[in-house]
Amino acid sequence: MSHFKPCDRHQLYLLPPSLAEWLPEDHLARFIIEVIEQLDLTRLTSHYSGKGSQAYHPAMMLALLVYGYATGTFSSRKIERATHDSVAFRFLAANQHPDHDTIANFRKTFLLELQEMFVQVLANEMKLLKLGNISLDGTKIKANASKHKALSHGHIEKLEAQLREEVQFLLNKAEQTDEQESGHDFDLPAEIARREQRLEALAAAKAKIAERAQARDQQAQKDYEEKIARREAQQKAGQKPRGREPKAPETGPCVQDQINLTDEQSRIMPSGDGFIQGYNCQAAVDIESMLIIASGLTTETNDKQRVEPMLEALNKLENRFGKAATLLADSGYFSQNNVKACAEHDITPLIALGRETHHLPIAQRLQPDAPEPQTDDPLVMMTYQLKTQSGRELYGRRKCTVEPVFGIIKQVLGFRQFLMRGIQAVASEWKLVAMAYNFKRMYAMATG
Repeated sequence: MSHFKPCDRHQLYLLPPSLAEWLPEDHLARFIIEVIEQLDLTRLTSHYSGKGSQAYHPAMMLALLVYGYATGTFSSRKIERATHDSVAFRFLAANQHPDHDTIANFRKTFLLELQEMFVQVLANEMKLLKLGNISLDGTKIKANASKHKALSHGHIEKLEAQLREEVQFLLNKAEQTDEQESGHDFDLPAEIARREQRLEALAAAKAKIAERAQARDQQAQKDYEEKIARREAQQKAGQKPRGREPKAPETGPCVQDQINLTDEQSRIMPSGDGFIQGYNCQAAVDIESMLIIASGLTTETNDKQRVEPMLEALNKLENRFGKAATLLADSGYFSQNNVKACAEHDITPLIALGRETHHLPIAQRLQPDAPEPQTDDPLVMMTYQLKTQSGRELYGRRKCTVEPVFGIIKQVLGFRQFLMRGIQAVASEWKLVAMAYNFKRMYAMATG
């Protein structure tokens, strides 16, 4: 006869149960609480007037959000549900159950303050760490919008022509039926008004596309003028310019220029999963600790414009974490201006000049370094350093630092699509994702 342990789910407790006893001492939720209790939350608490019914404490709401993002629970409804059926969420919420509207409003209200929390968390946990070598890269993440809700400038013009024809047809139809009893089964004025409203919406979309094109044209003209100035300088120095003569950029909206009707600030972007409606998310990662030191977000698919903003972000952290020594980046970030900008910030750039060559011949890998060039040109010096054994070894660490971070965010945390809309809200949510990743990484470092 088998002997089984009793399984009585209705067994009463002799003493009231304690949630703290149900959660392991080394649990991630406990670590998050310990860190958040050390933060200065004055900017959060000052938003509350103290009137009306009692509010949930910002420390508790922040802990719920961070733990949710660190464990792949991003939806406010799922977080609310988890405060009922998850021991860790119950512990974080102190056995309270804020509803999904409260959680969503907290996330939306304190988006800017959450960005400051990101720096505070790093400052509290990196007291003994100093910045050294930083790896920069970007990844594309889907927006809270479908790419099928995007309209191109050319398609908008076709729709406008079609709608104008329909409006004119309906107006003529209205004139024909004005003196006689209507024989159709639909409301002509309502149909005309609906099409006129669509025409107004399309005109507004075209205006926004034209505004974007103007900003793009200004940057293209600036790049064109820089190329012309560089060729003229080479000619004056008696050097023959390489490549073809630069062509003046074409201005105005292109037929392919698009706008999304759900999240108009998101863009169609190439990714490993094909083309997506999304944002280009940037992260600067310390290669020793694998913590995200600074993050950014852009609607541009090209990474070349992201080096200088990231240098400015690192410069703001200098007083707390020290100065970064080296910036590692792939060829998508390479430009002479970016190399010069790194030098101006006293940061050594190691930016690939082109596609990396894998599996170099053994003789080339073991050959001694060439003599260091005697020059002040940062591009020449960077080209030399990339060919040295130490430079190749250091640059080789780029892939195994920043790219695993994106892999963890997408595969382990499961974050593959933003919940917020609009570039400011999405940028703040990306900060929240980076902070959640850092919590998880610091927890792993603390527990070994």
